[in-house]
Amino acid sequence: MSTRLDLTQDVGALTARIVDIESVSGGEKTLADAVEESLRALPHLSVDRDGEAVVARTRLGRGERVVIAGHIDTVPVAGNLPSRVEGDLLYGCGTSDMKSGVAVALRLAAALEAPSRDVTYVFYDCEEIEAERNGLLRLSRNRPDWLAGDFAVLMEPTDGTIEGGCQGTLRAQVVTRGKRAHSARSWLGVNAIHAARPVLEILEAYEARLPVVDGLEYHEGLNAVGVSGGVAGNVIPDECAVTVNYRFAPDLSLEAAREHVTEVFDGFEVRFTDGAPAARPGLTHPVAAAFVTAVGGVPRAKLGWTDVSLFSTLGVPAVNYGPGDPNLAHQRDEHVSLSKIADCEHRMLTWLT
Repeated sequence: MSTRLDLTQDVGALTARIVDIESVSGGEKTLADAVEESLRALPHLSVDRDGEAVVARTRLGRGERVVIAGHIDTVPVAGNLPSRVEGDLLYGCGTSDMKSGVAVALRLAAALEAPSRDVTYVFYDCEEIEAERNGLLRLSRNRPDWLAGDFAVLMEPTDGTIEGGCQGTLRAQVVTRGKRAHSARSWLGVNAIHAARPVLEILEAYEARLPVVDGLEYHEGLNAVGVSGGVAGNVIPDECAVTVNYRFAPDLSLEAAREHVTEVFDGFEVRFTDGAPAARPGLTHPVAAAFVTAVGGVPRAKLGWTDVSLFSTLGVPAVNYGPGDPNLAHQRDEHVSLSKIADCEHRMLTWLT
């Protein structure tokens, strides 16, 4: 099958073509090559590449620059390629998350020779796997100037609704300790797993915050996501660790989130294992306000973590907006509405013209 991309074709058909080019994380080269080839054919864009990430920019000297970004990788294929159409729905791996958004961005890149704002289009790799391999993170380290802008739109699946900012996330182990003994003489030891009961009771009674940040309500959560302990089937365990995940609103820094978890589990040993900061919505910025007006609808908070967090650390306010339904992401029967892809393209064109 040819991998050439025709950016003049209907955005739904372009989505199907992109979906049919398999690009599981770490295997994006074929699709990145096709994206680069199609963009280099457009004389109004300058095109650069870093690994499997492709960046294209207008250089019109406009007073504002916006960044439109999307990852080109997918989770592993689950018998859901090639794509197929049933009525208004396009089925296939990555249709919702997020090759439909990538198709919209490519169509914009081709159609907008003289947009109202300078535009940087970013197509990057390895978003679906460990953070250290994330192509956008790599670009922020290698070429942060390529990501510079006044505002960014990450075309993650949002079902056609603007989702502002994102929640931060951290994981920690709350550790309880005991004393080993033979299970036949358990009274000679102290069971660390039994000692974890107060940790679970704290989590059960925990009341999550519902803070409003820049006009959007976020719903936090602190939950156990794993329990580990035990030595052998005949040994009273001397250590147990309850792994907790805290999803926090963007009015907290990562350090403040760690302090909160430490306070919640006061008296327990807390070991932090990983974390990523939240990002404020940034909807008060004039460019963002114009985007909201053009797209329409009522923005809502992003109840999850996305790469808008990285843009935030670069000082670029960002939102999530794309045609896919986030609830369908990574599913075997993942699909996207063709009419929603077309609507997303229309609204983005309206904003940029």
